[in-house]
Amino acid sequence: MQDETVASTTNKGRKISLKVKWAAAVGLAIFITFAIFSIVIFSSISNILLHREVDNVHDTVTVVQARLSSNGPHLTEGFVTNQLDPNRHSPKAIYQDAVLTRLAQQDVTVKIYDANKKGLFASRGAIGPFPKGDTDTLKRKAIFGKMRLIGISPIKTSQNRVIGYVEVVNNVRDYNHAMTELRIVLVVVVFFAMLFSALIGYLLANQFLRPIEVMKKTIEAINSEPNSDVRIPETGHSQDELSDLVSAFNGMLNRIQHYFEQQDQFVSDVSHELRTPVAIIEGHLQLLNRWGKDDPEVLEESLAASLQEILRMKNLIQEMLDLTRADKVVTEGTTEVTDVGEVVLQNYHNFEMLYPEFNFMLDNDLHQPALVHVNRNHLEQIMIILLDNAIKYSTIRKEVHIAVASDERYAQVAVQDFGEGISEEDKKKVFHRFYRVDKARSREKGGNGLGLAIARQLVEGYDGNVSLESSVGYGSVFRVELPLIREVEPKSEEPVNTD
Repeated sequence: MQDETVASTTNKGRKISLKVKWAAAVGLAIFITFAIFSIVIFSSISNILLHREVDNVHDTVTVVQARLSSNGPHLTEGFVTNQLDPNRHSPKAIYQDAVLTRLAQQDVTVKIYDANKKGLFASRGAIGPFPKGDTDTLKRKAIFGKMRLIGISPIKTSQNRVIGYVEVVNNVRDYNHAMTELRIVLVVVVFFAMLFSALIGYLLANQFLRPIEVMKKTIEAINSEPNSDVRIPETGHSQDELSDLVSAFNGMLNRIQHYFEQQDQFVSDVSHELRTPVAIIEGHLQLLNRWGKDDPEVLEESLAASLQEILRMKNLIQEMLDLTRADKVVTEGTTEVTDVGEVVLQNYHNFEMLYPEFNFMLDNDLHQPALVHVNRNHLEQIMIILLDNAIKYSTIRKEVHIAVASDERYAQVAVQDFGEGISEEDKKKVFHRFYRVDKARSREKGGNGLGLAIARQLVEGYDGNVSLESSVGYGSVFRVELPLIREVEPKSEEPVNTD
């Protein structure tokens, strides 16, 4: 356990914020992008400038060849010097002569060799030995990171006889200087682009991940207080994946809280409603334990009362389980399609058979099937609860009216009795769990006050509505509306009226 604690602490210490990771990833991506872009730009500019310098060397070689090839069969030092030395010409002549203009370039050095590769002339510095290698080539040499261009070509007469060689050395200092400055500029640009992109990435990550931070705080608040109703605030203007995540997370918290409340309500209801029958059974058992078992009359009475209370507890537990299942409809839903008219007609015939002393009347105003997304068993349970409630609270006039109809949006069912009725004060509470208008009479009739609560939970679970109209002494009307799923073709036959 200690090792696990140390490992957990170590892992926690190594945690790197997602915002930092995001900023680093964005910065690295921008760095790679700018680096590739910079390399492409550097290579393009370098090739353009270098190609220009190469053309310069090639042109210089060409004009020198043209100037010296007109000489006789041999090149002499005097002839070459007279043709190429700028000091032997006036300044005006230098600017007018293309060859002298090229020789005057600071980066360019021209050397002339005779046919035996002996040095005859150098525009700058010493002539030096004839370079080794090809006698007709253009070379690139790098000395201490600096580029140099060396062009060597033979000088030929009109009869195509070699009378000497020209070597042009271009130090390309402007090119080297330009490339150095370009490298520095690109490195600085890439560096600042990386910093700027990392900063922007961090700020964007901070903005985008703010709902996650709020979600984390919400989870911590719920961990400290499981029944807390704190939720992540939803931003209506943001419609993205994080907004969907916030909505889904809040929905999950609502369902979890609903389950907690359902569990607490279940435990509270069980403890409250079972207390009385358990106390009654305990009292009878204590009575029997003291002296009642020797009295047949007391024994029979106690056993009958205990069995009655046990049966009531059994019915109560079953109703509470039904209520718990009804709660699940809110989150689970169904894809089952049920015809409301068929279920109403079936229950109408069933109750006619079960209660022949009652007069049941059905007003069927459906001209087409009323199809709803409701589990058939649940719809039957709703009808049984409403009809059973009408029968229990009927008085002298043993008559129950059932009506079924539909409009453009809803299938509508109404159950009317002509019994005791419900006061305005009780109408607001009649759908609450374990609420009974007349507790004494309700217990006599076997009611636990859960039937209407189950019916309302089922109806609202399917996005329906249940309402009550009642007047004391004149009876009650319970109305149920369930949303239709589609329109169908009207029936050819007239609606059935079984009044």
